[in-house]
Amino acid sequence: MNRALSTSAGRYRGEVVYLFAFDIAYELRDLNASQLLGQPVAQFLVDTGKRGPKEAFFYRPLMVRLPSVERIGPHGLIRVEQVVKILSIGAISISVRVPFAVEHLADLVAYHDLMFNNSSLADEARLLAQQIQRELMPFCDRPVTSLAEEEAYTVFCLESPLPELDGKKVSAEEWLHNHNRTVAGLLMQETDPNLLSRQEAHESTDRHLSYYDDDLVVVDWDAALIVEDRPHFEEVVYVMELANLQLAELEAYDRLLDATLDRPYRDVGRRPWGSRAPILRELRELRIDLTRMSDELLNITKFFGDWHLARIYQYVSARFHLADWHRTVDEKLKSLDSFYQLLQHDQNNRWMLILEATIVMLFIIDVVILVMGIGVR
Repeated sequence: MNRALSTSAGRYRGEVVYLFAFDIAYELRDLNASQLLGQPVAQFLVDTGKRGPKEAFFYRPLMVRLPSVERIGPHGLIRVEQVVKILSIGAISISVRVPFAVEHLADLVAYHDLMFNNSSLADEARLLAQQIQRELMPFCDRPVTSLAEEEAYTVFCLESPLPELDGKKVSAEEWLHNHNRTVAGLLMQETDPNLLSRQEAHESTDRHLSYYDDDLVVVDWDAALIVEDRPHFEEVVYVMELANLQLAELEAYDRLLDATLDRPYRDVGRRPWGSRAPILRELRELRIDLTRMSDELLNITKFFGDWHLARIYQYVSARFHLADWHRTVDEKLKSLDSFYQLLQHDQNNRWMLILEATIVMLFIIDVVILVMGIGVR
């Protein structure tokens, strides 16, 4: 199959966007690199396609667009485009775009976990993330020693209007109703969608939104489907990318809090009568840093106004259980705060005991001196 055939033939055309989020450091400070991986660094901008507030706010990370490469994909030669977004909260997001043109939706199932001749797309994204971390090391505050497993998400973007076999034009919502089981099979990576129960197919496609008659967004846990004009793919994908980054960072914060809570308990157990000052100082700094970073994480998906992209983020957030992750992190921060208060109270009690013992000792010394003085006379 030649390149022209793999990107232009087929009833369904569009692109698959693979999102890989990595936590590379606690924070990126004074990031002023002009180049990364030999490519210029620019600021990412969002051009919204739906009606929204005049003063819309979007988090704008730094972005690097890498040269496209050609690889052998599921249906022949494909063009792979990679974009890296760098966030000051110590995370990077690698988005990989692969155009497609297929005859049936079921043909896209092979694009879920994209495999090449001797590697997978996920493996290549991880190697790229390691290379990026090495180049960004001068700006990394407390870089991770080894990258944790990436948070991955797949978005299937179909160009509208959608085709029908009889040539009749239907709305995107009606098309979803007619192809409910097939769409569910695509999102759940099921080669035979007929094996899915009606309940499972409904659950997979239940969270969907439509703004115009010819656009649609279906959000599931592992993948999503977007039906839209090609110029407007970017804005919807970006919302999902930010939510995926939030999930990766919340998992990183959760691991950090677990390690933070374990260390003071261990240190106190090793030296129960030792000084609490180093532990208290470390806990105080971590409390402040983690609270600030948690606020910054929330700011990257702060939308003003009740509009289409904000609703999409709410759906993705619900699928990712981001609210539950935030509650877990907040509860552990409260536990950390309680432990800090307990240690602080214990430290104060120790100082009070030392102070009282000192007063008693001074009183005894004073009495001894007084008695000795009387005895000398």
